[in-house]
Amino acid sequence: MQFEEKKFNIGELKGISAKTIEEHLKLYAGYVTHSNLVLTKIEELSKDMEANMGLISGLQRRFGFEYNGMRNHEIYFDSLSGAASKLTQGSELDKCFAYLWGSFDNWLSQFKTLATTRGIGWAILYLDRKEHRLLNAWVDEQHLGQLQDCTPILALDMWEHSFVADYQPSGKKQYIEDFFANLNWSKVEENFNEEK
Repeated sequence: MQFEEKKFNIGELKGISAKTIEEHLKLYAGYVTHSNLVLTKIEELSKDMEANMGLISGLQRRFGFEYNGMRNHEIYFDSLSGAASKLTQGSELDKCFAYLWGSFDNWLSQFKTLATTRGIGWAILYLDRKEHRLLNAWVDEQHLGQLQDCTPILALDMWEHSFVADYQPSGKKQYIEDFFANLNWSKVEENFNEEK
């Protein structure tokens, strides 16, 4: 069974150019392709596990990078699809923000600060399925640092390819602001409601 590239309905965005989205989607397509290729190669090499142990181990590590890159980008692009919308006041997600951070604005301020972490990576809002709570986390690379037993419900790509062409390296904070201006919160709420 092969992973399939998802299609997204991304219109004109504030600050993030159509060219950046087009190039970024090509990168996402590469993650899908490589996830499939790596699994196919592992299956091939597994016919002689003993002889190919080293190769298989390396490919398994690579699979984590490709697969998580694919899934993180799907969350990212999905949240930019359709029209930008605000978080529904009084929704379950809004109540969680208020309970854990005092208010949505407090959460948003903390998350934006998290997104300015130096280096490449992802700022991710997770739903911890075991504790039934929200967690913010920085993930340096897709295959390192994802939180166990947690589902990402919002993913902000902070790798340079997502913003440098439009904002330059010094414009990271403006990119974060524009991401939230473009965000379709109904998609985030949908992710949250599916997992809670």
